[in-house]
Amino acid sequence: MRFAILFLAASLFGTIASAEAVLNEMGVIVRQEQRALKGISSNRLQALFRAPVAVEGPTPQYTKAWLSKQPAATGGPEWQCLAEALYFEARGESVKGQFAVAEVILNRVDSGSYPDSVCGVVHQGTGRKYACQFTYTCDGHAETIHEPGAFRQVGKVAKAMLSGAPRQLTDGATHYHTKAVSPRWARKFPRTATIGVHHFYRQPTQLSQN
Repeated sequence: MRFAILFLAASLFGTIASAEAVLNEMGVIVRQEQRALKGISSNRLQALFRAPVAVEGPTPQYTKAWLSKQPAATGGPEWQCLAEALYFEARGESVKGQFAVAEVILNRVDSGSYPDSVCGVVHQGTGRKYACQFTYTCDGHAETIHEPGAFRQVGKVAKAMLSGAPRQLTDGATHYHTKAVSPRWARKFPRTATIGVHHFYRQPTQLSQN
């Protein structure tokens, strides 16, 4: 009888100790999450909890015929930054290629490794010539729109993407380069797609940006 009581008490004590250990571990996790949340900007937090944006109009088709039927696009600073990036980076690409480049920019916006706005992503860099993320922003040349027709087209692409068009071309890519070059980081990053003259890659989570 005494042995049974002692065994029950030991079992109960072990259960309590295990429960306390679990609670302590949960407390550590909660504190870590709180510290992580404090490091996230308010813009990114809003994006995380924002309901999906409905696409304005039908789901995009990656053709000039579909784009030609869309109304002329205008917008605020985020639209302007995305449209300009598509113009200078991809106006010679197919419509599909332009949508793919837009995906990369928006994937970066959603990533904690990059600025949390389109303009922040597009203009991210050190300020030195050819040391920025998108070469046209630091190549020393004025960013002048010489082909208004091409800008109208990429403006529609930018509008569709900012309105919530699905990102289904590049499998979460955060990087791309033309087939004419072979940057060192491309040997470490998994390639997710090849569209037109561009290869697309997703940055591994364990690697920092080069």
